[in-house]
Amino acid sequence: MTDYKGKRVLVMGLARSGLAAVRLLSKLGAEVTVSEAKPLDEIKELDELNALGVRVAGQEKEIFEEDFDIAVKNPGINGKLWFVRRLRERGIPVITEIELAFTVCAPQHYIAVTGSNGKTTTATLLYEVISRVHPGKTHLSGNIGIALCDTALENDLLNDEGHYIVLEISNFQLLDIDKFRPEVAVIMNLSADHLDFMGTEDAYYRSKCRVYENMRDNDIFLWNIDDPLVNEYTSLVPVRCRRVTYSLVDSSADFYADGENVYGFGKKLFPLNCIKVVGRHNVQNVLVACAAAAAEGLNAEQIKSSVEQFKGVEHRIEFVREYNGIKFYNDSKGTNVDATKTALKAFTSPVILLAGGHEKGLSFEPLKENMSGVKKIIAYGECGRRICDELAGDKGVLVNTLPEALAEAMKIAAAGDVVLLSPTTSSYDQYSCFEERGEHFKRLVNALGE
Repeated sequence: MTDYKGKRVLVMGLARSGLAAVRLLSKLGAEVTVSEAKPLDEIKELDELNALGVRVAGQEKEIFEEDFDIAVKNPGINGKLWFVRRLRERGIPVITEIELAFTVCAPQHYIAVTGSNGKTTTATLLYEVISRVHPGKTHLSGNIGIALCDTALENDLLNDEGHYIVLEISNFQLLDIDKFRPEVAVIMNLSADHLDFMGTEDAYYRSKCRVYENMRDNDIFLWNIDDPLVNEYTSLVPVRCRRVTYSLVDSSADFYADGENVYGFGKKLFPLNCIKVVGRHNVQNVLVACAAAAAEGLNAEQIKSSVEQFKGVEHRIEFVREYNGIKFYNDSKGTNVDATKTALKAFTSPVILLAGGHEKGLSFEPLKENMSGVKKIIAYGECGRRICDELAGDKGVLVNTLPEALAEAMKIAAAGDVVLLSPTTSSYDQYSCFEERGEHFKRLVNALGE
């Protein structure tokens, strides 16, 4: 357990994880300086920071020449920025708050869920499964919106052992780990994403593999043998712990689903119709949750009861409303091409797709094979023009904003159609996060007819 008492620590960027790191470091007796790009009068947490005795500074060059023992970086800050590079040049370790919390908490059971798509649904289901067996000692944290540092403080993880921590973890968070070690981990799948941040697909895929780099012989890596890129990169970056396989097509896998049942270690666990969330991809998410729960000692009946009651996750192919025979779905978490492919595969009805947002430089080519069921694509935002030019063809309509996109969809939609918000990219051109975008869409849909 790392001792931070009296240590000089620089926290770069507040946001959710930065503020959580500050709170934990203050509790541990560290001398904390915050570097934040916002002007002081725009920092809504300033009173709290002052009360904690935290020094708040900007991004002036001299800040990064001071003698800090360690720096904690908001995962959204690119490690290639000059001030991060300068700290590293000076030999100052740079970590994220996941690593910080891990190094000061008592021993816990960490289950890490990463990958390009399906993380949130899988982590949420896994949390619900385990919390039924270990109520009060199971916590959902990480990239899902609850910083691990806050989870540690709120549940006395500094002192109390044996909690189950289900972590949704992004590649941004994995980039700056050192000692972080889950006892169960999974890379759900791999597809190109965050190229604006990572530079290359190879760098992005390798960053995901960091989730298992510290795992030991008796730890368990859940291996998606259906995913070619996962297979490739687990060979390039070898897995040294025990592997448990899962598949939707290979009945030799440890966990497998056919057209009727879910199986684990060669035994029937429960019928497929126990799964209430739509889409074949959600069957895969259930397989992962089953495998991880079994790794933590849960039995088939305990897993089944939670699966039967699981209704899905907000902003993930979330049913919003039916209006005039038209069904509306919010998939605002569809922030890459593969996520949108998955959403389109979930429907047999004609789909009017609302897509667009921040330009991440991703190719839309992989979506072309899924266009047969798409009636129209209403494109908006920074990458709207490129979606129309490269993907939509004569099915495309270009507008500026999401409200305009919905209005255009209502001119086209007929009873039996699906209007699907699955943007293919992030929200940062017009919204602060995918949640804000999804909530706005739901308000717009629920206001139809008023």
